[in-house]
Amino acid sequence: MSGLPPVYIVSAARTPVGSFLGTLSSLSATQLGSTAIKAAVERVPQIKPEDVEEVFFGNVLSANLGQAPARQCAIGAGLSNTVPCTGVNKVCASGMKAIMFGAQTIITGNASIVVAGGTESMSNTPHYLPTLRNGAKFGDQSLVDGMLKDGLTDAYKKEHMGLAAELCSDDHTISREQQDAYAIATYQRAQEATAAGVFSKEIVPVEVSGGRGKPPIKITTDEEVKNLNVDKLKTVKPVFKPKDGTVTAANAAPLNDGAAALVLMSEAKVKELGVTPIAKILGWGDAAREPERFTIAPALAIPKALKHAGLTADDVDFYEINEAFSVVALANMQLLGLNSDKVNVFGGSVAIGHPLGCSGARIVTTLTTVLREKKAKIGVAGICNGGGGASAIVIENLQ
Repeated sequence: MSGLPPVYIVSAARTPVGSFLGTLSSLSATQLGSTAIKAAVERVPQIKPEDVEEVFFGNVLSANLGQAPARQCAIGAGLSNTVPCTGVNKVCASGMKAIMFGAQTIITGNASIVVAGGTESMSNTPHYLPTLRNGAKFGDQSLVDGMLKDGLTDAYKKEHMGLAAELCSDDHTISREQQDAYAIATYQRAQEATAAGVFSKEIVPVEVSGGRGKPPIKITTDEEVKNLNVDKLKTVKPVFKPKDGTVTAANAAPLNDGAAALVLMSEAKVKELGVTPIAKILGWGDAAREPERFTIAPALAIPKALKHAGLTADDVDFYEINEAFSVVALANMQLLGLNSDKVNVFGGSVAIGHPLGCSGARIVTTLTTVLREKKAKIGVAGICNGGGGASAIVIENLQ
């Protein structure tokens, strides 16, 4: 990005991540997105909601949300009804790609203040009845699970993404035991970080109904993190290859609800308003390969992002690599030669959760926390996405 106008992250906020049909399931994806955007904007006291000039927001499972979910998130957050809003669907990388679009918009001079992020409510994804439009003429009819169809199934082989994780395990000789050990470690890291209050600055509490006649309940932490049972995790049966598989429900990311939002700003606007940024975006990259090997696409996207930033792996202090499955993190660490002490140090998506359209923005948000807490300088976030792709971004800590 040498010679291009700088882009800064001036705030980042996320909701807690809720479990499937759990504490946040009463809220739609657009309501969760509004909560994250509102909090992110409020964390920059020098700006008002109407100062935001554009919004890019990721969402994968948009069925039944109504028109233009990104626009709903923005209006629900109190942003001006004149703000242009664009939804992004790059499967799991949607939230991160939204950040890239926001940065590009600022670099090209089309805006100076942009909100970017993503949201998902996997709990509220509907089932489909594909035959209803033309009428069911004869025989039994089947409902299609929208979450499986549009979020978790390879569109080319018509197979669950978990079989791609099993392929990854085979390709890179990563055992069940290694995946279980990784999952246990990521839970323990997330538990330690949660107990220490590390996530408190990035999480905006969410109020949900306490039930009839009861006061609202305030959700302040990620719901899945506490659920580690080491003995059970080691004995859970494989999901996708029951006889000889390595991937289980316990060493894979769960199904989740949540949202994350970041406020991006041009250098000129930062100086004009006297804002103190939390990070500077140094570069980014997208990559793709065979759809069934999307799991290791981050190993292509991360070097590309570093090259765009004018840096090398030696410059990087910490990484966030999204844990769609434990094997994804392990394989990309193997391919990139990364030490586990530098990757997902406060836990990853296996423990925290993986709301599809949110996760790319969630891991960038958490990366800003990691760099602040560790007093480090350079961080990289990378995330694979269904269809064979991945996105990665490089940031510099300014906290």
